Amino acid sequence: MTLSLARFLGALAALVAWVTPLAAERWQVQYFYDKNKSSLAIGDISFASPVRGVAVGSIHEGSRQRPVALVTSDGGAHWQTVPLKEAPLSLYFLNENIGWMVTEKGLWRTTEAGKSWTKMSRVPAQIFRVYFKDEKSGWAVGPRKTVLQTNDGGQQWTRVAAAAEQPGTVESSAYGWIAFASAQLGVITGWNRPPERAFTPDLPEWIDPEAALRHREWPHLSIEMETHDGGKTWKSASASVFGQITHIRFGPPGLGLGLIEYSDTFQFPSEVHRIKWPTGGSEMVYRDKAFAVTDVWVTPDGTGYLSGTVVTGELRSLAPGRVKVLKSRDFSVWTDLAVDYRAVANRTTLSAVGDHDIWLATDSGMILKLTP
Repeated sequence: MTLSLARFLGALAALVAWVTPLAAERWQVQYFYDKNKSSLAIGDISFASPVRGVAVGSIHEGSRQRPVALVTSDGGAHWQTVPLKEAPLSLYFLNENIGWMVTEKGLWRTTEAGKSWTKMSRVPAQIFRVYFKDEKSGWAVGPRKTVLQTNDGGQQWTRVAAAAEQPGTVESSAYGWIAFASAQLGVITGWNRPPERAFTPDLPEWIDPEAALRHREWPHLSIEMETHDGGKTWKSASASVFGQITHIRFGPPGLGLGLIEYSDTFQFPSEVHRIKWPTGGSEMVYRDKAFAVTDVWVTPDGTGYLSGTVVTGELRSLAPGRVKVLKSRDFSVWTDLAVDYRAVANRTTLSAVGDHDIWLATDSGMILKLTP
């Protein structure tokens, strides 16, 4: 009897030790833009070390828009506001000092962890996002089947010919994401969306929400390019799918997560797929009608995170929802983490360094960090 009780207590202690760290984790606010008659929409965030990070967005004051960067050098305990000259779209940091910022009008570079930016030579096409594997070699993607490559740090760019080989018209095709699983294996994803039918009114959905709900999501072409030699050559492919691949995050060998987002009229707001690499293939691991996932992440130890918002109405993109984050060690059982009750948004963005330093930014001007 005593021996059984001892074994039971030992097992219980082991269980508590395993459960408590996960249950105790919570997302706490590090930065909150809370000013009268203005708002801050953060579009991207990037941490290249546990202490240095940058978030970019725009402050809206009536009809005025002021682009800004938020910079921290102490892991998010304090943030400095840096004015920007152009509206930012996305960030990519090679290390804690060197990074690039894509704006609506071009490409900027920093060597001071985001505290100052220098505009680079004119990029030959509009771009959405860049990826650099070192200070010299990188790629840029954008609308009109644009994929560019540089070998001199972004001073000069050349077009990747394979990008134009995809089916579909140039006007309705775009590449939006770049990710490398290793030095050799990389993917670029995009889409081809035919123009809306001629009788569709060119009006915001909030003017006539019932009409918006009657619009169906139609399948379209998902376009992809893949390299197995570090970007020297690219192989293109396409498929007819619903939704749009918006994020791909790779983790340790064999693990990766891909996010597909759907329009307001689709049955599910999003789906998350596990990506198997380098063997290829994928399988769906999460979807929920009540949770719109807007970003995914995989840490070096293989832990997955899904961030997004709780669905509050039929037109999901119009009504901000409570921020929600799920965590899983096996991509099968997902645990809901505690999030500060003030965090509401339409979209969220994740950034992490290592297994434990993880941040989340919202388009409502808030930055949170996962704390034990």
